[in-house]
Amino acid sequence: MRVFLPSTLPALARALQTGQLSDAGQVGDGSVPGFAVTPALREAYASGDEEELEYAALTEAARASLRLLAADPAAPRRRVVLAADLAADQVRWDPRDAEPARVTIGAVPLASLASALIDDTEAAADVRGAVEALPAADAGDEDAKFAVDGAEGHELGWYATQELSYLAE
Repeated sequence: MRVFLPSTLPALARALQTGQLSDAGQVGDGSVPGFAVTPALREAYASGDEEELEYAALTEAARASLRLLAADPAAPRRRVVLAADLAADQVRWDPRDAEPARVTIGAVPLASLASALIDDTEAAADVRGAVEALPAADAGDEDAKFAVDGAEGHELGWYATQELSYLAE
């Protein structure tokens, strides 16, 4: 099962040092929040094929990365989404969750990573604006929501796992 894990460049660097992604999430019990194709996501996108459903989960993870950036003002303003291939029994999903793609997993060994998706440096200004607009967007401000959506105009670049150590430096 493909799981998309929101992160930041500093969190990715810590994960590369420890060998596990347990540091990448913001959940206190050592589990990592992620996004995947769940039954609720399939229901929400009833006409979507598997590729469209995975893109929806990826988009949710990219938006969650914005929240991680908001919590870490010193982090470079680049969204990071790690893609891991995991066995279905490693992924926990709560059908009551308001976000249909949200899942939780335990610590993930780096060997489970399939790839990383990271913003190019040229996206930094739009990502910074999206991070700054998050509180107002959460409060219902339509202009702020537009600014948050503006970060989605940048396609995340694909990196092979072998390239991650160079990127984190």
